[in-house]
Amino acid sequence: MSGDRKKILIVDDNPVNLKVARNILMEQYDAFTVPSAEKMYQFLEKTLPDLILLDVLMPDVDGYEAICHLKNNLGMKMPVIFLTSKSDAESELKGLSLGAADYITKPFAPHLLLKRIEMHLLVESQKAELLYVNNNFELLLDQKVRTVLDLQNSILSTLGDIIEFRDNVGIEHNVQTELMMRLLLDEMQRRGVYREEIDAWDAGLILQSSQLHDVGKLSVRDSILLKPGKLTMEEFEEMKKHTTFGEIIIDKIQTGGHDSAFLRHAKIMAGTHHEKWDGSGYPSKLAGADIPLQGRLMAVTDVYDALMSKRPYKEPYSHDRAVEIIASEFGRHFDPYLLDVFWYVSRQMQ
Repeated sequence: MSGDRKKILIVDDNPVNLKVARNILMEQYDAFTVPSAEKMYQFLEKTLPDLILLDVLMPDVDGYEAICHLKNNLGMKMPVIFLTSKSDAESELKGLSLGAADYITKPFAPHLLLKRIEMHLLVESQKAELLYVNNNFELLLDQKVRTVLDLQNSILSTLGDIIEFRDNVGIEHNVQTELMMRLLLDEMQRRGVYREEIDAWDAGLILQSSQLHDVGKLSVRDSILLKPGKLTMEEFEEMKKHTTFGEIIIDKIQTGGHDSAFLRHAKIMAGTHHEKWDGSGYPSKLAGADIPLQGRLMAVTDVYDALMSKRPYKEPYSHDRAVEIIASEFGRHFDPYLLDVFWYVSRQMQ
C-alpha cells in the first residue's frame, strides 16, 4: 500500500457489502474494512483514515451512536459518509444533524460512490490549505490572498459540478445560471433597480454563491431526482426538502467559524430560490419582499435554465417559449421588477 494514497475505512456488519465496497475503492485508495463499531474504535487507535464509510444499521452499536462517539468523545474530524438501505428524509436529516458529511444508499452505484468520496476528500484538502493560510496570514498575505480566492472558487466549482452530475443536467447548467445572473445584476445596476441592496453586495461573490443553490439535492434519492415521469405527492414533498437540506449543508461548511459573505449568500439562495412572489412557494411560503433578493434573483435564473435544459421528465423548450412561460408568471411566481429586467436581458441570451 502506498503512503501517498488516501485511506478509507469501511464499517459494515455485512461481509458482502464490505467486499463490494473494498473492490470498488482499492484501485484508487487504501481501503480497510471492519465489521462493527467496536472494531472501528480499535482500528482508530492505530490508524487514522482520511474518510470513513459507516453503515447505519448495525447490531450492538448503530451508525448514529457510533458517529456521536467519533465526533464528541474521540474528537475525530475526518468526514463520515453514512451507508444505508434506509432512504427516508428523516433518517438522512438525523444523520446530517449528527455530523455525517453525506448519505449513500445501498446497493452502491460505483461511479457515484467514487465521486462522492472524491468530492469530500477534495473539500477536506482545501479546508486544510485554508487553515494553513489563516494560521500564517501575516507571513503569507501578499502571495496567498490570490490562492485563497482560487481555492474558494475551486471548492464552489467542484461542489457545483457534483450537484449537476447527480442531477444529470450537465455542468453547463451552472455556466448558464451564472451568465443569466450576471446579466440581471449588470442591468439592475444600470437601471438602479434595488440599488441600495445590490450596491452593498460584491457581485463576484453573488455569482460564486449561485453555484451552490441546489446543493441540497445531494440529499435527494436518485430514484426521485432522476425519475423520468411525474413525481407522486410523497416524492414531491421529499424533493422540496432539498431547500432546507441545502441550508443544513452550508451550515456545516460554516461550522467552526468559517463564515463568509459568499456562504451567507449561498445559504439564502439554497433556502429561498423556490419561494414565490405570491406566497405559494416553499419551504416557508414567504411572499413579496419578505423573500430575500438573492432568492428572488435565483428563482428567475433557475427557472429559465430549467426550461431551457433537457431533464429526465422533459425535453428542452426554445428560448422564446421559456421567456413566454416566465413572463406569464408576472406577479405570481416572480418579482415584477425583476421580470422587467429579465425581459430586457433575455434578448441577449438568444
